[in-house]
Amino acid sequence: MSGFLNILKPPGMSSHDVVGYVRRVLQTKKVGHAGTLDPAAAGVLPVAVGTATRLIEYLELTDKTYRAEIQLGIATDSGDDTGKVRARQENWPAFAPSALQAALAQFTGRIRQTPPAHSAIKINGQRACDLLRAGKSVEVPSREVMIYRLDLLAHSHDRLLIETDCSKGTYIRSLCQDIGEALGVPATMAFLLRRRVGDFSVEKALTLEELSQVGAEALLPADDYLSGMQSFDLHPKREKAFCNGLSTGVRNFRTETDFLRVYAAGKFLGIGRYDAEKEELLPVKVIGR
Repeated sequence: MSGFLNILKPPGMSSHDVVGYVRRVLQTKKVGHAGTLDPAAAGVLPVAVGTATRLIEYLELTDKTYRAEIQLGIATDSGDDTGKVRARQENWPAFAPSALQAALAQFTGRIRQTPPAHSAIKINGQRACDLLRAGKSVEVPSREVMIYRLDLLAHSHDRLLIETDCSKGTYIRSLCQDIGEALGVPATMAFLLRRRVGDFSVEKALTLEELSQVGAEALLPADDYLSGMQSFDLHPKREKAFCNGLSTGVRNFRTETDFLRVYAAGKFLGIGRYDAEKEELLPVKVIGR
């Protein structure tokens, strides 16, 4: 039993809780997830089962789509409405749509942001949130992320509804706070829905109740959800060599992605990498032994 699941995580449940639920339904221990969602958030959570768990790291490299509600007038220590209020503003002038669009335009393209300290980001090997709980001060370094699209879907005096396509590592809580700062008003994230992770979409996601009804039938072929990688058809005579970790000489091959989905006679073997200097295909992760 191996493959991916496209799970719709409900609010109020941690990503780890979802993994535990899948383990009970499928009666297997080898289960993992890609891209942690905060307990209060909802949306797409890719889950890997069996040997597909070895491919989780490649799912985490993919772009994502989020829809978020921003509450204006308060800022919290966590960046969302579950944290302690650290700033509050009662009144501010109404924003014209053009002013809102101008503020959002500042956060498209390549930007720098500082992830919230209340997060699972690691500082010297320890999660920032764990350090905070231990009473230690935490300084999270800023990072560069890519915002491909940032749209304003709706707005009222104290609420904004945005949707964004972004790179891995983007913290939407930080984005919401930064948008508030650009407007000159404290802001925090009131709700988050992850609509897409790579090829996983919310429209095709299964609820946990639906998963309990269909069980292992819900498993998806892992390679179908790695479309961001170029595919490579290996000669069938080299299948055993690839699966045993041996390289294969390949001349005049032009690679478009860092990693390759490798097949032999239509069978998915795993992930490879092409060394252009040596003109060799190298196994990275072997799945189809």
